[in-house]
Amino acid sequence: MAGLGSVHRALRVLEVVAEAGDGITAKAVARRLEYNLSTTYHLLTSLVADGYLVRLEPARGFGLGPKLPALNDRLRSQLPIPPGLGATLREAHTTAGAAVLYAAFRDADVVVVATDDCPEHPVPTISTWRGALHATAVGKLLLAGLTEAQRTEVLARDGLDRHAHRTIVDRDELDWELDGVRRRGLALDRSELRERLACMAAPVHLPDEPSVPVGAVSVAVPVVPAGGPGSLHDRRVRMERAVRAAAERASAAFADEVSTRWDPR
Repeated sequence: MAGLGSVHRALRVLEVVAEAGDGITAKAVARRLEYNLSTTYHLLTSLVADGYLVRLEPARGFGLGPKLPALNDRLRSQLPIPPGLGATLREAHTTAGAAVLYAAFRDADVVVVATDDCPEHPVPTISTWRGALHATAVGKLLLAGLTEAQRTEVLARDGLDRHAHRTIVDRDELDWELDGVRRRGLALDRSELRERLACMAAPVHLPDEPSVPVGAVSVAVPVVPAGGPGSLHDRRVRMERAVRAAAERASAAFADEVSTRWDPR
């Protein structure tokens, strides 16, 4: 168990360095994680030795290392990524006037593959999707595409925790919501994961399995008073048009060339 604890601490250190951007000192990492400095420095040194981190100029501390891109490439090779995804997301961002992302489904988990945003329209960060599928538009699409037995297994694994005041925490209510998702081919999250955040997602599928989503295109906007400029009600038609068009374009791309390589064009 001590070994598992060390692995957990090392991964938390890696996450903090990744979140910090271009370098962070050992003292800053220790402070953020509330670890003692000697433990933090030992973990940082071990991660440097294994290639997961690098030492930068003394004042900048530590940064991400050369081994991580290779791991990322291996993960992407195992995911359904449509050709031309970059252009698809850029067009959706422009049309919707909102941050947009493509998430791939891997068994019963969500992996965010690519985003298109800007300072005016930032993509919200979700540290983990496990335990939050029922509270997100993307997660609802995944759950709606599972069989009843699969969905029961996933919900037993994750639970139905409350994340915000509108989170669905009742199984019958969630099943009713997912029935609507399947009928509409569209999912919504209205202040269900986070207060004052709304998301909309449409499914992406392979040409030979149109009823089973392999991923989703999603847009996110802050919640403002209903009917006001920038409200979900005010922007819903434009957002729905953008997310549906992007999902259809991504799905059609698989018909031409099933690719698992990230294409930034």
